[in-house]
Amino acid sequence: MSMFATAGARTLMAGRAVGSRSFSTSMAAQKDVKNVTVFGAGLMGAGIAQVLAHVGQYNVTLADVTDKALANGQSIISKSLSRIAKKKMADKSPEEQQQFVKGVVDSINVTTDASKAVESSDLVIEAIIENMKIKQELFSFLDTKAPEDAIFASNTSSLSITEVASSTKRPQLFGGFHAFNPVPQMKLIEIVRTKDTNDDTHKSLVEVAKRMGKVPVSCIDSPGFIVNRLLVPYQLEAIRLVERGVASPEDVDTAMKLGAGYPMGPFELGDLVGLDTLEHIAKGWRETCAGSEHMPADLVTESPMLAKLIQEGKLGRKTPEKGGFYQYNK
Repeated sequence: MSMFATAGARTLMAGRAVGSRSFSTSMAAQKDVKNVTVFGAGLMGAGIAQVLAHVGQYNVTLADVTDKALANGQSIISKSLSRIAKKKMADKSPEEQQQFVKGVVDSINVTTDASKAVESSDLVIEAIIENMKIKQELFSFLDTKAPEDAIFASNTSSLSITEVASSTKRPQLFGGFHAFNPVPQMKLIEIVRTKDTNDDTHKSLVEVAKRMGKVPVSCIDSPGFIVNRLLVPYQLEAIRLVERGVASPEDVDTAMKLGAGYPMGPFELGDLVGLDTLEHIAKGWRETCAGSEHMPADLVTESPMLAKLIQEGKLGRKTPEKGGFYQYNK
């Protein structure tokens, strides 16, 4: 995922005067979204931009800190579209397939100028590093540059939408838009409402998800939303089973695949997602909400086994030379 490091975010925003603006407290009607800006050209941001552009109903802008990051995002999109073309356009010539890929990629505007990126945006979707301070810094700036009726959305998978939105003067126009990786293939988008998100904002985000060919599900802002709230504690409990000597990772995975019908077991999934990512989410919850009404503390208790693997650089499939719960260099 592309990371708007603090210094990078300041570079992106440098040289632009930051004005103040008073925003209306409600929208007159559901917004007709045409111009969509995506911040962050990593896997998630590039994937969201790709799908938005592919459906052909939006003017899409992809923004990031550097030209290198944008070029990487375009490469991610191009490779993904090439795979789609080979599968869906098998009866077409290689030239026609490439023309399709180029057409979608070229339709996405790219820029490192944050002000320019949102000057006519109807919807701004953030897909940058999972760091509250950096997200708030970005949205605080964009709040002064985007049209006053533009909807803001965060693709965060684990942070509080309410807290991210608090950096703006438009909490009623702010919601969560959590897509899943890889975005072109995964059908689900979690639409997250805070206590301030108005009905029209929620409806607009749901409509965008549908037009992307996705299935939206709605939930209120709470730790992990729906999927991660259920999935992360499940994975951590699987690790605790092994720590207690109840079963091996292989047998736990086999049991959940054959007994529960899951496509992969919790250890296979952990290695696929990245053990550091799993711990990052769990640690964030331990520090912010564990022990609250939304998150019993024992669900995210620190795992010695997980900590040891991460310390040894064994993060799963992303470190094939070291592996994770399983080995991948054989």
